[in-house]
Formats: sequence, C-alpha cells, structure tokens
Amino acid sequence: MNKLAFKQQLIPKNSRRMHYFGAVLLAMILTLLSIHLTANAATHPNLVINQQDVAAMQQAITEPGAFRHAFEVKLKQVDIGLSQPIEVPLPQDSGGGYTHEKHKSNYQQMYDTGIIYQLTGEKKYAEYVKNMLLQYAALYPELPVHPKRKNSNAGKLFWQGLNEAVWLVHTIQAYDFIYSALTPAERNTIETGAIIPVALFLSEQSPHTFNKVHNHGTWATAAVGMTGYVLNKPLWVERALYDLDLAKNGGFMRQLDELFSPDGYYNEGPYYQRYALMPFVTFAKAIEQNEPQRKIFEYRDGILLNAINTTVSLSYNKLLFPLNDAIKSKGIDTVELVNGAAIAYGLNGDPRLLDIAKQQNTILLTGDGLKVAQGLDKQQQQPFAFNSGLYRDGKRGDEGALVVMRNGKPTDQTLVYKATAQGLGHGHFDKLTWQFYDQGNEIVSDYGAARFLNIEAKSGGGYLPENTSWAKQTIAHNTLVVDETSHFNGKVKQANEHHPTIHFYEQQQNLTLASASIDSAYDDVAFKRTFALINIPQREAVITVDILKVTASQPHQYDLPVHYQGQLIDTNFDREASLTQLSTLGSANGYQHLWLLATANLAQDNPNDTLARVTWLNDNGRFYSHSTLVSTNGKHQQMLFTQLGANDPNMNLRQQPAFIYRVEASNHTFVSVLEPHGEYNPAKEFTLGATSNIAALTHHQQAELSAVHIRFTDGEQYLLAINHSEQALTEQPRSVININGVQYPFNGRAQLLGPLNTDSFD
Repeated sequence: MNKLAFKQQLIPKNSRRMHYFGAVLLAMILTLLSIHLTANAATHPNLVINQQDVAAMQQAITEPGAFRHAFEVKLKQVDIGLSQPIEVPLPQDSGGGYTHEKHKSNYQQMYDTGIIYQLTGEKKYAEYVKNMLLQYAALYPELPVHPKRKNSNAGKLFWQGLNEAVWLVHTIQAYDFIYSALTPAERNTIETGAIIPVALFLSEQSPHTFNKVHNHGTWATAAVGMTGYVLNKPLWVERALYDLDLAKNGGFMRQLDELFSPDGYYNEGPYYQRYALMPFVTFAKAIEQNEPQRKIFEYRDGILLNAINTTVSLSYNKLLFPLNDAIKSKGIDTVELVNGAAIAYGLNGDPRLLDIAKQQNTILLTGDGLKVAQGLDKQQQQPFAFNSGLYRDGKRGDEGALVVMRNGKPTDQTLVYKATAQGLGHGHFDKLTWQFYDQGNEIVSDYGAARFLNIEAKSGGGYLPENTSWAKQTIAHNTLVVDETSHFNGKVKQANEHHPTIHFYEQQQNLTLASASIDSAYDDVAFKRTFALINIPQREAVITVDILKVTASQPHQYDLPVHYQGQLIDTNFDREASLTQLSTLGSANGYQHLWLLATANLAQDNPNDTLARVTWLNDNGRFYSHSTLVSTNGKHQQMLFTQLGANDPNMNLRQQPAFIYRVEASNHTFVSVLEPHGEYNPAKEFTLGATSNIAALTHHQQAELSAVHIRFTDGEQYLLAINHSEQALTEQPRSVININGVQYPFNGRAQLLGPLNTDSFD
C-alpha cells in the first residue's frame, strides 16, 4: 500500500469529501479572483494610483498650484538621480552603512522616477527604473543571507527582513508604474530574478515573520499582497490577507483585528503606530483599487481611518509621544503620516486633515495628494482638534489605556498618562508612568529608545545594550519602583499577560482626571494612581495633581522618580552633595546607570515641614516646581538626586537629571503637585516668579472619597475632591468630605472647590 492510500485510509470518508470540496471551493474562488484581477491588471498602474489619477495629475501639472510645485521639485530631484550611474552594491552593512543606505535610496529613486514617468510619459524615466531592476534581477538570486543579519528576522539585501519588505513595498509600485513600458521578456527577467524571489523570501521562506501579528508581519504581508495584485497572483493576495495556510491565524486582516484597539490605538505605541501605518494604508489603498467589494476602509468601523486620526492626536508640537522603543525626533511630518493623511483625506475629505497636511508641508504625487493640494489651494483646511482623550488599548479596548490631558492651545500644558498594556517586545516596564509638556517643550520626560537610528558607529544603528539595561527598566520612567526591581522582573512574556485597570476618565471645564491601578507588576504590591490636570482661571495657573496609593502586606523600599528636563534651581530642603567622588545608585535593573549626586533626609516628625519642593528651569524660559507631601508618621524618607551615565563605557546614554522620592513602608500614598510658573528672559535680563506659589498641601482620605487641599502663598485655598466609588461610574452622586469639622459637598466624580472661604487647612 502506498503512502497516499495509507493516509487516505486514516481519514474518514466524510472528512476526505469535505477536504475535497474545500479544495474545489478554494480553486473556484481563486479562479474567480484571477479573472477579476486579470481584468484589473490589464491596466497599469493598479496599486496606489490608477489611470484616472494619472490623467487628473497630468492636467494639474499644467496649472499653477501646490501640486505643480511639488511635481517640479520632484522632477529636479529625479533628474539629478538620472545623471548619476546606477549602483546596486553587494550587501555588506547593517543599518546606516553605505550599502544599506544605497539600497534604501535606490527603492526611493525607483519609486520617484516611476511616478515621474507616469506624469510625463518620457521613456528615459522608465528606462532608468528598468535598468536598475535588471541589475537587482541579476544580483538577488545569488545573494546569501545578509552578513550582518539580525537573528530574529534576517534579510538578504538588508540586515533584517523588515527592510526587505519595505524595499518590495516601494519597488513593486515602481514596477507597476513602468509595467506597460516593458517588453514581455523584460518583465519575465525582472519578475523571475527580483520581484518573485523577494516575495517568496518574505512569505514561504519566512513563515514566522509573515504570519506574525507585529509590524514586521504587516510590512511583509503588504509587500506580498501588493505584488500579488501587480503580477496577477490571487493566491498571494489571499495569503497576505489570511496567512500562508489561509487559516486566518495571521495575515493582514488578523493584524487589523489585534494590533489596534477600537479607538485606533496601536499596541506598540504611537512611534510604531506611525511606522506600521505605511504598509497598512498603502496595502489597504491597493485593496480598495483592485477589490472595492472588500470595503477594507470600512472594516471594524473604519479602524484604519480612525488609526490615522489617533496617530496624529498622539503628538505634541508635531512630535509623537516617545512611548516604548521610540525615537524622539519622529513626528507628524514623517512620510508614513504624510501618506496616511493624504489617503484618508482622499476617502473622507475631512478638512481637519488639510490642517495636518499644511503642517507636513509635503504634497504626494498621487491622486490623493492631488486632492490635498487642491484643498490647500482653496484654503479649505480647518484646525485639527488636539483634545484631551482616553485611547483604549487591546483589540477589545479592555487592556488599559493611554490618557492625554490637554489644556488650551496645542502647545499649552499637556499631561500623558500611560496605563497601557506592555506593547509586545518594544514595550517598556513602565506601568502608570507619565510625561508633561508645556510651551512646546518636554518638561517631565520619557527616555524612549537607547538607539542611534542608522548611525552605524553606534552599534550599527540598532538598539544599544543600554536599551535593555536602562531604557526599558522601570527606574528610567516616572513611576513606582519597588525594592529596586523592575515591573514583572523585566520579563516581556509575563508583562504581556497583564495590564492596568482603568477606573475612570473624566473631563470637565478646567479639570481633566483619570485613575488606573495594577496589582500584578509585583507579587506583594498593588498601586493605584490618579492624575488631574487643573486650570484655575482666577489665578492664571495650571497645575498637575498626582496621587499614588501603594499597598502591600510587608515593608518595601518605594522609589518614585521624576526625570525632568532643565537645570536645577532650588529646593526647600538641605542636600548633601557628593563633591569629589560619585557612586552608583545600585547594581542592576537600571540603577547601575545612575550616578548619585546628592541625598536629602526629609523631615520625619516635624508637622510644620510637610512639603518637599524641587524647582528647575526649562529651556523654554519657564520655572517648574514639583512639590511632594512628606509624611509625618515616622517613615524613613529621602530625596535622591541622580544623573544618567554610570557604567556606560561607550557613552551611549544621554546625561539626564532626575530626583527620586524614596520611602520605606508597607502602605504609602504619594501626593504631589507640578506647577509651571514665572519667566526667565536672558536676552532682556529679567526674571519673574522664580519661586513656587504653593505654600502647603494636605491629603484627606475617607473611604472612597479623597481630597487634596492646596494653599497658595497668598493664602488662597482650593480643594480637589474625588469620589473613587463604583457608584460614581454610572451616577452623579452628591458627596460630602469632612475636613477638620468642615464639610465640603461636591457633585459627581470630582470637583475643584475654591477659592475656599475658610481658615481650616491643617
């Protein structure tokens, strides 16, 4: 009995029949798809632009306006490229190296030259792209795995397969642009030598990456799916959508399901959301062009369009919030968001996206880019609303959230409260951390990634060792560290299984607040953190209130760092500085990278000295005072002043200051207020309001009710009252908190009361 007959005996007759009919059904589907794609592929281009777009763009470049200007600029750039010899070097370098960057510039040059061919019809542009593709067709079949390969996802042209996918996303569009200018023999050479081998390398030969729900998988599926449309390979399109086995365990659709929350928040954070948007929206645009019946932009209630708006919203002063493994220089003017905003505007005509396009100052030479240019020419843009908001995490929106609290104009005070899930391998161990921005600057900062992207001299442009030993560790962030150990012991797999719980988010006039907790970051410790951004118009003051309640069954060392941007000005307590010799703060979990500059032992039993204040000056010319309530119950409390840079032989880390409030206790509640104030003008040589206006703080807790009582130096008093009960989630209860015999009624979840007509404070 042969093996086939033996296997068939093992399969029940009904199962074999179902398998047979399933195979027949798949064949019928692919045949119908092939007929549809053949009809569509007969006309090129058929990915991000079509012939109607080309006709409209050809007309637009004959008329004055933003689109013609963009065309003229790009034409000059392309012509310069045509004057240079084509170079397709043997891959040798990692990110930032010469050969790496040359292959990157090649795919961009091919793309740009191809679109110029479509707009001008001049054969020289098609010839240039053809000749470069022929060189790749001669090179690629002989390539081994890249010599500087990354073990997790190796490439051939590039050190990692991710870059290979990016190359194909651009190159297949360039090929699509010149397809009709090629002979059948030329197409065969290019396809069999370069296009098909790269697509197979990214899919069949790299199944782990291709089927992965991750931004690497997104780029790979987009590249192969778009290639399927151009080469009329419907099976490739289906595999790109539903994984190599068509089992829907991976693929583009699974990525849409799992990587975005219902609010359009991307699991790895805004930096990678920006990066992943390029393949998401580009492939989706190709799907829309070729198979509009899929209604891809309507999928999950328009999740892709929602994600574009969310990405823009998660920025400040044009730069994305640097969460997780982020590079701080990336903003809304990156090519990924330029493409995203243009495609979204082409679909929905939202005039607020024109405001973003105006800030991006880049017009794409596509049909959607033409619509953007025409809208800007007619001055149809409307301001994009940078509002406060809660952006849920997790595919069902139940894995924590990122909270953005904004006050006033887009560059006014903004607080970012990160209570999200881990964010896969790019995530940091920073549960319930925060950042603060003001007057266009980062004030309380997040380190982002320890990486010099594409600078080969720094570890080949990849992540530095300090990304693991420092940037990912909890002490590198503005959140609670217990016993000098990072959340989840720094284990990604464990961290991905847990997330904070959001208790409430509320926005009122002049008051925005949110509360979240987590009890799984440490075995014995649970902590809950509540932030409020408060605008007090009577005082022309904006302050941030931070309440962090920690509970445990036994004593621990609690460290609460504040990583600030600026120069230390003053403290209201004495510091003992290390004058001639520095020591590290610890030996592991990021502490080994901190020099201990000074130490202060805070008052333990003096009820008249209950406020520890640190004031610094930011480059924006404004002072910031962080005032922390010091417990008077005998707990050992210190303020530690540190600078980053210890155990860093290659000087990879930025030298940044921080102060750390340290408490030894079982249960403790940290209460602090951040207050922007004053002005320093070195040009005109004047200083105003360099000292804090806050004189005292007290915290009151009565069951589920809590209050922070604030007294300013002029005697004016305010009370932030909060109802933490579950009842306040669904109702608007009227609550009363009793402070020293005085009852303060307040409504709903929270209320800022004041100025108060009372002398009661202590």
